[in-house]
Amino acid sequence: MQLVTIDDIRTAAERIRPHVVRTPLLPALWGDPDRPLWVKPESLQAIGAFKVRGAFNALAALRAADPAVSDVVAYSSGNHAQAVAYAAATFGLQAHIVMPEETPSIKVEATRRHGARVVLCGAGQRERVADEVARDTGAVMIPPFDHPDVIAGQGTVGLEIAEDLPDVRNVLVPVSGGGLCSGVGVAIRALCPQARVFGVEPDLAADTTEGLRVAHRVDWPIEDRNRTIADGLRSQPSDLTFAHLQQVVDDMITVTEDEIRAAVAEFALRGRLVSEASGAVALAAYRRGVTPAGPTVVVLSGGNIEPVTLKDIFASHVNGY
Repeated sequence: MQLVTIDDIRTAAERIRPHVVRTPLLPALWGDPDRPLWVKPESLQAIGAFKVRGAFNALAALRAADPAVSDVVAYSSGNHAQAVAYAAATFGLQAHIVMPEETPSIKVEATRRHGARVVLCGAGQRERVADEVARDTGAVMIPPFDHPDVIAGQGTVGLEIAEDLPDVRNVLVPVSGGGLCSGVGVAIRALCPQARVFGVEPDLAADTTEGLRVAHRVDWPIEDRNRTIADGLRSQPSDLTFAHLQQVVDDMITVTEDEIRAAVAEFALRGRLVSEASGAVALAAYRRGVTPAGPTVVVLSGGNIEPVTLKDIFASHVNGY
């Protein structure tokens, strides 16, 4: 299996430079003194999440290889959907996006605003329905994580961390399908060999944690994974991303639902940053205090949260800030 390299990530950085935000690495003065905290706020991307990086890299590579391509299809619980829709509109392509019916409406409507055709499906059916759409339309599939160009695009997050904080000691990254953590891990391994990479999952969707422990992918029923508030972390790694994670992740940390909610509130009330539940798990893991001393980066992977969810979190976690 051919794994993504640092050269692939550097190529991706050049491809996507005109289209994505080079997000700042923000010092969080409210972090712990022995583990100085930095936040990589991918919520500041145009579509509110890191996924835009992989989408633009994959579509740019596709167009270079096949200038005649006209349609693309993707399946996603939300942020990859918006990213592919946005990138497709930029390149003048028609996007067909398959989304689970339980996807937050804020993400569905945002995807439609970019001109995409949205196809809703039942839980656990998105890959099958996306294959049907691809056959019916002739569209090219842009998977959310199971593609080297997508992984390389997401890896530019790690490239920027290494450039901005070369003495980083800990990097905490949310894990779902594993594309972000795979790409970030490749970049950090190559450029900051002294650093440790920690993947983070909700306790209720900790299939990768179990899989890395037993050295093979494991399958958790979608009904179990759907219990977590972190709707963007309900996917499972592919063979490709799991192979990367085995190479680049030092350890996994799992967090509770209440810890995730508390981290959303902490980002907003201390960091002045909006985070969706999936985007806050790295901060939740940081608050566990289990990582070694030294400069620590948490990746805030996305900020597309339903207003009513944010209101409920504030109501229950505002004390102490």
